[in-house]
Amino acid sequence: MSIEITNETSAEVDEARILKLASYVLDQLHIHQDAELAIMFVETGPMEELHIQWMDEPGPTDVMSFPMDELRPGAVDRPTDPGLLGDIVVCPEVAEQQARTAGHSMMEEILLLVTHGMLHLVGFDHAEPEEHRVMFGLQRDLLVGFALREREEKQRA
Repeated sequence: MSIEITNETSAEVDEARILKLASYVLDQLHIHQDAELAIMFVETGPMEELHIQWMDEPGPTDVMSFPMDELRPGAVDRPTDPGLLGDIVVCPEVAEQQARTAGHSMMEEILLLVTHGMLHLVGFDHAEPEEHRVMFGLQRDLLVGFALREREEKQRA
């Protein structure tokens, strides 16, 4: 898998951990090993510009996803075709504010936002109540699974 992470902010972002999360999520969704994903961290100004341009909404937002090849989750015996998943753009400053409100770390919020963005890239949405239930349930399961994997790795080390 090709996962490119770019941090254009002054925020300290644990890129290695984000890379591990993204690889985990792609594996769990049975995305082809030759798929490509880009994750970018930007300041509030550029995020607000994207938010206005693509959503016609003022102010910065936390995460935006830009799907490319409209890949969908695969199955154990049938991964997706190779292709470009697309781009995820995250604003650490907004993530930090949300993390404070939620009572967890900025990094935990960023992991949540990256997972959320990745689910949008593979066709999940949350506009309707049933879509919301499915997407947020899968998001929770992926984050819990990733946390368990991290805990197991630390215990082995």
